[in-house]
Order: sequence, then C-alpha cells, then structure tokens
Amino acid sequence: MGALNSLPDEPQYVGLAEKTGFSFEQIGILHKRFKQLSNNGETLRREDFNTIPDLLCNPIRSEIIEAFFDRRNFRQTDAVGTVHEIGFGEFLLVMSHFRPPSIRLDDEQKEVIRMEKLRFLFNMHDTDNDGTITLEEYRHVVEELLSRSGALGKETAKGIADAAMLEVASISMGHMEPDEFYEGITFEHFNKLLKEFEVESRMNIRFMNMDTTTLCK
Repeated sequence: MGALNSLPDEPQYVGLAEKTGFSFEQIGILHKRFKQLSNNGETLRREDFNTIPDLLCNPIRSEIIEAFFDRRNFRQTDAVGTVHEIGFGEFLLVMSHFRPPSIRLDDEQKEVIRMEKLRFLFNMHDTDNDGTITLEEYRHVVEELLSRSGALGKETAKGIADAAMLEVASISMGHMEPDEFYEGITFEHFNKLLKEFEVESRMNIRFMNMDTTTLCK
C-alpha cells in the first residue's frame, strides 16, 4: 500500500484518474495533502487525521476517519474488514466519494455514481458490516444531508430528520408504541428512502483547507 511519489503527469496517475474521476492536477493537489498529513511518509494511520482542524467539529468525524480504513471503500470485490494504514491510492479512492459528479455525465453514469455514493454513505454507518443500519443512524444521515443544502437551519433539519425516522419506523413496524423502535434498515430500503435526496452534490467535506465541492472536472 505504498504511496505514490511520482509527479501528476507520470503514468502511475493514469489508472487513478480513471478510477476516481480526478484530473492529474487534482491528483497532484491531493498528493501534496497526503504528504502533509503523513509528514512526508508513505502511509497514513488513523491518528494522522486528528491534526485536521476541519474535522474536529464534524458530528460524524469518527465515521469519516474510519471510512478511509474500510476495505469496502477501496472498490475491491468482496473486500471486508479494516486496515491499520493506507497508501495514497486508497486515500484517493475514498476522497473520490466526496467529489461532486461532472456535469458532462449522462443519466446512466450519474445513476452509477449516485449508487456508489449511497453505498459509501451506508457503509459509513454500517460499522459492524451486518448489512443494516439502525433508525437512529438513518436519522443522522437525513439530518446531515439536509444541513448540507444550506437552505435549512440546524434545528429545522433535525426536526425533519426526526419525523423521517419515525415515519420509517411506522411503516416498518406498522402500529407501534412510542417507545418501540425498529432497527434494521437494509441498503435496498436505504436507497428507496433517499430517492428524493440529491446525495451526489451534498456529500462533501472540508479537508486540509480544501473544499471537496471544487474537485469536479
């Protein structure tokens, strides 16, 4: 899992550009960020992310950091479990999930990217890899997506997210008591629940003074 030391115009970047959608220039910028985080090393560990000011106040900070070490996010078939450190290739693959889709994509390509982002978002909360997330985790996802829109205040987004969680609980369990909760939303159900959300442009983070919403060709 060694990090790449080559320049952005060298052949090693071609495969990464094809996998992630980043341009050579963007890969070069991210490589500099990687080197800053790793103190010019070849790999990153979880503790290296603790130095990022923009992540300190993020409510899902731990989930974001863990996503970088989750094998499911490396686009490998049947990959499970986590790793202790990552190289630049893995770092770039995970960062690509936060990149907005290009405006030049056709509908089919956009749908593929949307599904990849949804799966990434689902995996981020399915920490035990049992194929389900809880109602509370779903509520948190909805709140985060609504907050990212910029059109709603935090309390309004929280209220809508609470209502969405209760609606899912009611549908899943039928008539239920106020203190009863249904825990077990599958990815297929998750996909249907979020069909009205524009996930593609709202999954972004500020990273080492770089806004991932700008990483679009």
